[in-house]
Formats: sequence, structure tokens, C-alpha cells
Amino acid sequence: MNSLKRNTSNWSRWLHIYLSMFSFIILLFFAVTGITLNHTEWFADQQKTITIKGELNQDWVSVEDTAKIAKLSIVEFLRNTHGIKGSVGEFSIDESQCTISFNGPGYTADAFVNREDGSYEISETKTGIWGVMNDLHKGRDAGKTWAWLIDVSAVLMVLVSVTGLIMLFFLKKKRVSGVLTIILGGLISYLIYRIFVP
Repeated sequence: MNSLKRNTSNWSRWLHIYLSMFSFIILLFFAVTGITLNHTEWFADQQKTITIKGELNQDWVSVEDTAKIAKLSIVEFLRNTHGIKGSVGEFSIDESQCTISFNGPGYTADAFVNREDGSYEISETKTGIWGVMNDLHKGRDAGKTWAWLIDVSAVLMVLVSVTGLIMLFFLKKKRVSGVLTIILGGLISYLIYRIFVP
């Protein structure tokens, strides 16, 4: 039994230290952006919107059969000509125009293409580095791989917390005060929720 306790204590300490170090940067990132998400007004002046106008190949859009509109050619032309970023969120077509929306972390661009003559107007908005990081925190328009990283970082936070708790139970002098501190922290959080959250 003593051997099991010793092994559990050693493994929890080892896991806690190395999981903390391995996940340090990503946990720090989510901690910092947790603050900046609560204070987006600090960075409102970083948002910039510009309007871009131009013309593309009329043959790509003027066809009667909307299924024959050259969607890929249009998207690649806009990307290559104006450096448009993000993934295509929407490509809608009506009788008079095509509307293409590009979305990425801290970035949006909406293109409106006139089907009659191929002229277009793009409204491009960038929210700056903090806007990018805030959107990454939320996983907004960041793709499946980043969503996977968010899940992994959440699992790492759980493991770091659990291994820290296991370590606490092996510290006889700190065990009671540590558990009471955990309960107090949880109670304060709950009371703030019950009293101050509408």
C-alpha cells in the first residue's frame, strides 16, 4: 500500500510538472485572451475597414445558368489580386449579383460582383492582432485543426488540475487547508454567479 501511495504521488508530481510545462504557452494564451475578450473596447481603434473596387472576367458571371458561374475562378482571382484571406463562408447568387463572404480570425471580407458587367466591390475588415487572438480563443472561423487544439488544451487544463489535486492529498500539513481553499473558491464563484449575473 505504501508503495502504491509513493508511486501515485511520484506520478502525479511528474505529470503535473511536465503537463504544466508542455501546455504552458497555450494555457497562458487562453488566460490572457480571456481577459482581452472581456475588454474588447480596449482594442476598438485597431479595427480598420477598406473598400476595394475592380472588374473581373465578365464571362465568369454573365451566364444565364447560375450553375455555370465560375465560382472557383472568381474566388481565386479575388485572393490573388487583392490578397483576400479567410475561408469562403458563403457564395450566394441572385439575378443581378454574386455575394462572396470570406471569414478568418480577426478578418472579414464581403465581395459584391455585378453579374452584368463583372464589376465588383469588396468591403474588407481587419481587427488587428488582438482581434485575431480573441477570435482564436473562441475558435471563430479558425478551422477544424484549431478547434482540435482548443479541445486538447482543455483536456490538459483538466489533467493539470487533477494531478495538482492528487498531489495535495499527499501533503498532510496542507491537505485540509487546501481542500477548504478549493471549496471557498468554488463557493465564491457560485455566489458571484447567483448574485451578480442577470
